[in-house]
Amino acid sequence: MGWKVIKQCFAFISLILSFLIFLTACELKKENENSDSQKYAKNTDITFSSKGVPAGNDSNYEINLNMAPDGEFHVESTVVIKNTSKDEWEELVFYFIPNIFTENTARELSYPIESPAKVKFHKVENEGEQMNFTLVKDTLTIQLNHKIEPDNGVTIDFSYDFTLPDKGLRFTENNGNYFLSQFYPMLATYRDHKWNKEDYRLNGETYHTAFSSFKVSYIIPDGYTIASTSNDDVFPSEIKGEFEVSNIKEVFLAILKNPIVTQKANEDVEIRIFGFEDQQDLYTEITEVASDAFNYFEKTIGPYPFTQLDIVIDSLGMEYPGIITANTIYGSGPVNPDALKSIIVHEIAHQWFYGVISNDPYHDAWLDEGFADFATGLYQFSKSKEEIPYETMNEQLAHLEPLPVNLPLDKYEKNQSSYIYGKSSTMLFNLFEDRGGIKEAEKFLGKYYECYKYKEINTEEFVRFSKHYFNLKDNSIFEEWLLLE
Repeated sequence: MGWKVIKQCFAFISLILSFLIFLTACELKKENENSDSQKYAKNTDITFSSKGVPAGNDSNYEINLNMAPDGEFHVESTVVIKNTSKDEWEELVFYFIPNIFTENTARELSYPIESPAKVKFHKVENEGEQMNFTLVKDTLTIQLNHKIEPDNGVTIDFSYDFTLPDKGLRFTENNGNYFLSQFYPMLATYRDHKWNKEDYRLNGETYHTAFSSFKVSYIIPDGYTIASTSNDDVFPSEIKGEFEVSNIKEVFLAILKNPIVTQKANEDVEIRIFGFEDQQDLYTEITEVASDAFNYFEKTIGPYPFTQLDIVIDSLGMEYPGIITANTIYGSGPVNPDALKSIIVHEIAHQWFYGVISNDPYHDAWLDEGFADFATGLYQFSKSKEEIPYETMNEQLAHLEPLPVNLPLDKYEKNQSSYIYGKSSTMLFNLFEDRGGIKEAEKFLGKYYECYKYKEINTEEFVRFSKHYFNLKDNSIFEEWLLLE
């Protein structure tokens, strides 16, 4: 064989090897939740195919919102829905959380509200034909006039008015500011031959929706400004505007009165802090912490999907696509500055774990709360340069009953947060005690993100991924903290 031929053979072999190496990386070939095209392998030539949990439907929303000076809202909303399940549908099931805070429902749930919400539907229609529907607590069920076969669709039009409760939970009016979370009918996911809709609970997030696209328009009174899921909010905003977003689980609007705004450009992302007190020094500190944590998460986990991140220092700590709120926790007043900064870092982490990698927060809450706490801990250890205190973290779990962290929310009689936040993040840290520590944990998050971005993951899929990543032969390291079928 001549030297020229040998060189050609080596070149061909090199090309093949490069191609095989390329195949071991995770790539998003389709934005399909159950696509099997994600490839990743660690120290092995065997490829890994990630599997998302199907939503059972595709949905596109158009929402037109008009706020009156007295705080009453009128909404015209249209949802275009496609049945992507294998079943035919006779009904549609939506979350409509504003109804939770009306006088009768709040009383039924023993949730004290001095100034409850009001809700009034004017129409629920399909192609101009009024639909029969029921609204019980937060479950809005529409009886279909014609069955919807797989791969077919339906368009539903809603028209309704509402007011917000004073001191409500996420959906609330606080100190003249209006927080519109889950303010529209939100289509539930469909799986196991039924609509995946659980009863509302005051502790934890009990709603679960698929990635969808939204077109939102709004009119607000003079003197207010909007911070929202939009990529293009300006301050102060116009009183009339619109925006479109896609591949997100929900939209959120904060309609604010005279906020103090601190802004920081973070390469291609603008971070904006909205405060309401004379605490400019604190807001500046929060801006720096938020920027630093954001940079860490983007570098360690993967790209942030928006060009703007808004942080509103008011209301309960909560994550939404492109915007978070932070100031209080359940059952407390405003937290101290250090705690506030920690809450903000945690909520920023949710932009990746919830915002991009989805999970069912009723049945698998640990997959966003535990991962957000885990990522927050990694950020804090990376800043302090301290070693992970595995022994101390495990000692803090000693008072807990030996329950798994992936039970549905209604199965925890007490200490719910201690499991889905504390124990789950500690057990994630334990995975890396003898497997590379912080640096390997950071690599793990990056590969996890590559494999599952814009997909829904459940506990079984997490275990399957982790077993492959660490080349594990059985489930023994998960049995102490996860309930597996």
